[in-house]
This record gives sequence, C-alpha cells and structure tokens, in this order.
Amino acid sequence: MTRSPNTNAAVPEREQWTGQIGFILSAIGSAVGLGNIWRFPGVAYESGGGAFLIPYLVALITAGIPILFLDYAIGHRYRGSAPLALRRLAGKFGEGLGWFQVVIAAAIAVYYAGVLAWAASYFIFSFDQRWGDDPTAFFVGDYLKASSSPFTLDFVPGVLIPLVLMWVVLLVVLGAGVVKGVQRANVIIMPALIFFFLALVIRALFLPGAVDGLNAFFTPDFGALADPSVWAAAYSQVFFSLSIAFGIMLTYSSYRKRRSNMTGAGLVVAFANSSFEIVAGIGVFATLGFFAHQQGVAVGELEGLTGVGLAFMTFPAIVSEMAGGGFFGALFFGTLALAGLTSFISILEVVIAAIRDKFGLSRIQATAWIGVLPIISIVLLGTTSGLTALDTIDQWANNIGIVVSAIVMTVFVIWVRRDGNQLASHINAVSTFRIGKLWLFFTGVLSPAVLAYILVAKIIELITEGYAGYDTWYLVVAGWGTIVLAVAGAVLLPMLAWRHDPDKFETWPTSEQLLEKGGAR
Repeated sequence: MTRSPNTNAAVPEREQWTGQIGFILSAIGSAVGLGNIWRFPGVAYESGGGAFLIPYLVALITAGIPILFLDYAIGHRYRGSAPLALRRLAGKFGEGLGWFQVVIAAAIAVYYAGVLAWAASYFIFSFDQRWGDDPTAFFVGDYLKASSSPFTLDFVPGVLIPLVLMWVVLLVVLGAGVVKGVQRANVIIMPALIFFFLALVIRALFLPGAVDGLNAFFTPDFGALADPSVWAAAYSQVFFSLSIAFGIMLTYSSYRKRRSNMTGAGLVVAFANSSFEIVAGIGVFATLGFFAHQQGVAVGELEGLTGVGLAFMTFPAIVSEMAGGGFFGALFFGTLALAGLTSFISILEVVIAAIRDKFGLSRIQATAWIGVLPIISIVLLGTTSGLTALDTIDQWANNIGIVVSAIVMTVFVIWVRRDGNQLASHINAVSTFRIGKLWLFFTGVLSPAVLAYILVAKIIELITEGYAGYDTWYLVVAGWGTIVLAVAGAVLLPMLAWRHDPDKFETWPTSEQLLEKGGAR
C-alpha cells in the first residue's frame, strides 16, 4: 500500500463520546429527521396502510439493522471517518468509497439547510398564521417567490436570512467538538423534541375526525403485499431513515470507546427510530382526519400527503382550521426544525471528520474549510429557484447516491475483501447481542440484491420519464451532476497525500483478548 511521504507524523487524537447515553442520543438524533415526519406516513398510506408495517419490519430486520451493524463495525474497528476507516480496511479503493459517501453527505447538507430555514420561518409564521387563506400560494409565491426557471440568482431575503442563521448555528455546534458541540446539542435537543412531538400527537388524537384519519392510516390492504414496489418502498424507507451507508453511523461509531456495546446500542437506535416513525404516522393522519372532516371529504381525497407539500402546504391549511391553531402550528414546525437540526449536525460531521483525518487539521480549521458549503447552499437555496434545486438534488443523492454506496460497500466488504467474519468477531467481542452467519447473509446477499432492484428501477424511471417535469438539461446538471461529482471525489481525493500515515492507528487487541477481558460485559 502506498504511504504518505510524511509517515512519521502523529495520528491526530480521536475524540470520544463521554458514554453510552451520549452516543445513543446522538445516533437517534441523526436517524430521526425530516423523513420520519413527512415521508413515512405518506409512504405507508400509499403502500397498503397497516399492512405496510409487515414489509417495513421485515426490511428493518433484514437490511436496516444489519447494515447499521456493518457501519458500526467498520467505524469502531478502524477508528476513522469514512475515507480513513475504509482505507484501513481496503486500501485506496476503500478510501475512494469513503470519499464518495462524504460528497453525497455534502450534497445532502447543501439542501437540508434550506428545509431547516423554511421550518424555522414557519415556526414564526404559525403564531399569526401568516399564510392566510391559501397556504399553497403563500408558500410558493409569497415566501419562496418560486420561479418557473430552474436556475436563477434572484435572492429571496425571507429565505436567505434564516438560511444564513441556520448555517451559523450548525458551524458553531460542530466547531465546539464531539462532546461539547455534537453530543451536548443532542442531549439538549432530543428530550425537547420527544416532549414537543408527544404533545403534538396527543393534541391531534383529540381532534374531531382523528379516528377517520387513523383508520385510513392503519386499515390494512393485504393485497398490496403482492406488489414488489411496496416491498421496495419499505426497504427504501428503512434504509434512508436510519442514516446508514453514507458515512454518518460509521463516523459516529469511530468516536466510541474501545469496550463499547455496539449492537445493543444499535438495536436501541433502530427501534427508537422506527417507533418515532410509527408515532409520527399516528399524529399526521389523526390531523389529516380532522382536516378531511372539516372539508367534508374522505382522507383519501386530500392532496399533499407527503414531503414538502404535507409540511408547508397541507399542515398550514389544517392549522388555520383549528382552535388554538397557532400553538399547534408552532409545535409542528418547531418539532420539524429540531428533528432536522440533529440530522443536519450528523451529516456535516461526516464531512468535517473526513477533512480532519485526511489533512491533519484541528476541528476549527476543518469547520472553516467547509465554508464553501454554506456559499453553495445560499446560491442554490436562497434564490427563487431554491425549491427546484432542493427537489432535484434530494432525488438523486438519496435514491441513487446512497443506494450505490450501500451496494458497493456491502458487496466489496463481504465478497471481495471477505472481511465479514473479522468484523463480526470484532463487534461480538465488545457487544452483548452477537451476530453471525445470518447477519452475513442479510448484509452480503439479501440487502444488496434488494437495493440493486430498487436502484435499477429508479434509474430506468429517471431516464425514461425524467423527474417532476423539470428540463432535461437541468436534471443532467443538478441531478446526474451530483453523482458525477461524487464519483470524481472518489477517484481524485485518494490521490492527495495524507498528512499522517493513514495505516497507523491505535492498536486494538484481538477479538480473543477482548473476550478474555470481558469485552463490554
């Protein structure tokens, strides 16, 4: 393996979580994000209602948790960000895969800040219900001032100001470090998020028509289980919501102490995330049931049941129909902002950790280096074409970039490198819940096979049908361009020299030695 010229430089000391609770809250904070609140309820409703919970739980057990454990094992064993840990595992190819994940995370961060800025604005708008009688027209026209042109440089002050403030908050948190910044933010935010969210759901359950909404959400359509697209939707939802295979959980696990119960914490994170999604579905559909009741229509006749439409068009209309709607709206958008904030922190930590490891920088220096991301975010999301940019980059980064990363990582680690047994031994040596051949099957066979089906179907759809009616040239530049940029990062960044020897890291005891000393037990 090629060495950096500066092989005598010391490996930067790696930060560590203070303990199990700090790590778990931070990992849950990463997993619980916008997709839990505005994506899961709509996907479940469109994919068989209550019957969707069957493929969802199957996907969680056979793909979500196994790949989560893979991320944990690599990060904890090889003590590094995605590029560093994967290089230690598999040389320059592994480093390239790590940089692919970092670029995808950076692309997601660029647009994620925009959604947080919108949520923060709408938190304030809730108190006087500024959207008036037509929330859709207000959001698209008055607030975003959305242009029909896919790219403009016409800045919107109402979006630009909260966008800049959001980036300032995030950079301050990340600059403070893993414990004083990331962990402290999650320890404060997560209890507040859970409290506000439960208050929101309980309030929704007592609204007129709430039962109709819950019936629409939970009534099973078992015939949908015969549709492969429903199973693909379940795997997609679990996969995206757990923040796996694009560097987050790998990076977070690298900050854990040597004897740390990895699988036990992983199970807590996975099931906490899924519980949040199900509770979110209850709250959202109870509220939609109320709205349908007020409109005198069935829940199925409502539009905007997922994504941006649900959050910024449908919910404001619901708030306007409620007694005390301003408080309810503030709870909803405050919850949305807090959930997005903890996820945003974890996404940017992937980028900062990679820069620190590669170039031997301090945390403050690495935080300054990513100053280019706020500039790109402001140019793309702070203008009248911000909605188009967000929608396009999100589609390609999540449905193409992350899926490609997961397929390559699982196949390469399990089949090419054949490191599955070694990683299983490592994680078993420090954990209470042991993994074995079934984990290898789920991680190396079932997960990549299902993800390959999802990927091929999505690529065919995007090539043949385009996306959302946007101009082809724009989809090529902003959509496929995001993937090309990630591939370029995977090829070019490993060519740059490391500031220290990347293969030199803390010497871990063997799995047998850890087991003799009791491991995490």
